[in-house]
Amino acid sequence: MSAGRAAAGGAAVRSDSRAQSLAKRGFILAHMPLARLRSLRSLLLAHELAFLFLVIVTGALGGAWAYFWQKTSAESVRINQLTYSSLQIRSELFRQIKEVTYARLSGNANALTLYGEYSRRIDKHFNMLRQLSESAEEDAAVQGMQRSYRVLQNDMNNIFSDPYFISRVVPIKILDLQYEQIMVGDFEKSQSQFEQLLRDKQQNLDATLATWTRYAPLILPLPIVVAIGLIVMARRWLKRGFLEPMKEITQGARLISIGDVGYVIPQTGVTEMTELSRAINQMAVDLSRSRDALVESEKSGALGALVPVVAHNIRNPLASIRASAQLLDHVDDKAEIPEIKNAIIDTVDRLGRWVSALVSYLHPLKPHPVPRSPTVIVDAAVKLLDNRLRERRIAVAHPQWDADAVALVDPDLMEQAVYGLLSNAVDASPPGASLTLSAVREGDALRITIDDEGPGMPFEPQPSSGFTPGPTTKRFGTGLGIPVAFKVCKAHGWKLQFGRSERGGTRVTVTAPLHVEEEDEESEKSHA
Repeated sequence: MSAGRAAAGGAAVRSDSRAQSLAKRGFILAHMPLARLRSLRSLLLAHELAFLFLVIVTGALGGAWAYFWQKTSAESVRINQLTYSSLQIRSELFRQIKEVTYARLSGNANALTLYGEYSRRIDKHFNMLRQLSESAEEDAAVQGMQRSYRVLQNDMNNIFSDPYFISRVVPIKILDLQYEQIMVGDFEKSQSQFEQLLRDKQQNLDATLATWTRYAPLILPLPIVVAIGLIVMARRWLKRGFLEPMKEITQGARLISIGDVGYVIPQTGVTEMTELSRAINQMAVDLSRSRDALVESEKSGALGALVPVVAHNIRNPLASIRASAQLLDHVDDKAEIPEIKNAIIDTVDRLGRWVSALVSYLHPLKPHPVPRSPTVIVDAAVKLLDNRLRERRIAVAHPQWDADAVALVDPDLMEQAVYGLLSNAVDASPPGASLTLSAVREGDALRITIDDEGPGMPFEPQPSSGFTPGPTTKRFGTGLGIPVAFKVCKAHGWKLQFGRSERGGTRVTVTAPLHVEEEDEESEKSHA
């Protein structure tokens, strides 16, 4: 009995030790510093080991609990079987004494057969006790009972072998209960000791069961607590080692992609993340160097493209000025001097206009749009050309003119662009011709057209011609009127197009988006 209890206790101790060892490993794993998880592979491995540890702990606790209940149940069944066999021996012994004695006194011929049958039954129960016994203490108690029974059995054998047993005194003595107690007293004492031993074992087993039951509410939630701890730590590992560094890398890559190549991504997290951050940072450094080199190259290229243009457009006027100045030394008629002077002044003015146009074209435009009618801007540009229109006898017609349309526009910049387009149209038109201007709404836009009666454009204007001005047929033209117009319209979000008019000249079309709040203001006025 004590050996079974020791085995159960030893198993429980081993299970507890195993659980404590696993718990200790889990604690160490949960508090492992992130610095040891140097790679994403080790991080994922630690994550998998954490959940494997959880499975092992859960299995160990479940196995220990099942083993305890199995051993406890088996021990309880064994104790009950031992108690039952002991009581069966006592019962069979008393029945053997009484029934065999009565049969012997009555002269029953079957008494000896009945006696042997009871003896075999009692021996069978003793054999069962010896088989169920698991400790030296239990074996000693069973042997003590068996010795007492052998002594008692020897006394009963004398009943059958003594020829004077049939006397009148012996039967009366045998029937006496006090004599029966004296006869089986030693056996009763041995049997009581054995039963007391079994009761002690059962009490110890009940005490162990009560201890396990008392601590069960504390042990059973342990896997849940460990699971929550592992989930929290695993999330912490992944967040610190992978998620946060990946967020930094994504944000840094986005900033670098929009031009902030000076941004440095922190090199944190596992090895793969730090290597990726280092690679992107190095790429940003290389990109910055390449961009600086490209900017320098573009500047050099722009200057290389600008210098020939400047030289070409200045060389011819300077040559004209030089020639005019040389003519002053050989003038015979003083009336020619004012003409030469005017030619020099016109040439200088031409250079001034060209330089102003070039500066305006090269500098970045920053429009300051305000709600204004585009037709007002066109009318203002026409007034600036009034003298030239009268000199060339050119009439201006407005067959369709929507003066109420409003758009967001910088009046100064757009007037300069429209002036250049109208100036080109005036210069291209023959004397006595006419200019047709129209302003027509088309959906949410205003379409402005300028039709002249000239010979048409000698080239096809392009929105992006760089620093190269278009060709010009005008004596004092700079070739920058159309590029400036393209640039101003683009800055406003307007569309500029060139084509052939129905009368054979050039048609210039400007499409301007209308002011969004115009319809709202008109509806509010109508409701008011």
